[in-house]
Amino acid sequence: MKTVRVAAAVIRRGNEVLAAERGYGEFRDRWEFPGGKIEAGETAEEALKRELKEEMNADVTVDEKITTVEMDYPEFHLSMEVFFVSLKDNHLELLEHEAMRWLDSKHLEEVNWLPADRKIVGVLKEKYIKGC
Repeated sequence: MKTVRVAAAVIRRGNEVLAAERGYGEFRDRWEFPGGKIEAGETAEEALKRELKEEMNADVTVDEKITTVEMDYPEFHLSMEVFFVSLKDNHLELLEHEAMRWLDSKHLEEVNWLPADRKIVGVLKEKYIKGC
C-alpha cells in the first residue's frame, strides 16, 4: 500500500485552534487542521510553511511537534506529522478552503472532522486541554 506523508498545523490563537473546511476533493465539506503533502527532499516543517502560504497566504512559525498520526484509508496509508504553529502576523486568507472556525475546547466536537484529524482532536484533549 502506498504511503502518503503529510504535515498538519494546529494553529493557536489564545485558547482556540483553527479548523478549516475543505472546499475540494473526496473529503469536501469535512473539517481539517490545515497542511498538506510533504514533497521529496522537504521536511515536515518546510512543508507546513509552504502549504500554509499556498492555502491561506499565511506566514508561520512551526513550534513543537504534537504527534504523528498513522491511518489506513482504502487507497493509501496516511502518515501525518502534526505540529503546533503560530501565525507571524495574524493574517489568514482562505484560498482553497470553504470556511474556517476558531474553536475552543468546548467546541472542538462541533465540526465534522476528517478521520485522521479526529485523532488529533483526541490527542489535544488528552495531552493539552485540561478539563475535557
